[in-house]
Amino acid sequence: MTASTAEQRLSETFAVLANSTRRAILARLAQGEATVNQLAEPFALTLPAVSKHIKVLARAGLVVRGHRGQYRPCAIDAMPLEEVLNWAEQYRPIWEARFDRMNDYLTRLGRQQEASKKDD
Repeated sequence: MTASTAEQRLSETFAVLANSTRRAILARLAQGEATVNQLAEPFALTLPAVSKHIKVLARAGLVVRGHRGQYRPCAIDAMPLEEVLNWAEQYRPIWEARFDRMNDYLTRLGRQQEASKKDD
């Protein structure tokens, strides 16, 4: 996969994940496969509306549809999410440095509070 193709897939994945209904569908599928009817249960949406969300997820490669007779379960495909994770991983050193600084600050603050209690 070329860099531009990877960037396009990443942008598409973020665009798809921007919708809370699609994120909720993925969260449900992370627990195991489900039918469209099962996926639609918690939403105040029509079945066709949920089906459209599933189609968007499938086009982005986040959902695959099985076929077992008349049973067509949906399942999550985590590969695009792994690409998001890999992209976000480059920022880990920044987050860790900030958390380390915050931890140092909180430790100093705690020591100052302990010292002021002893002085009282």
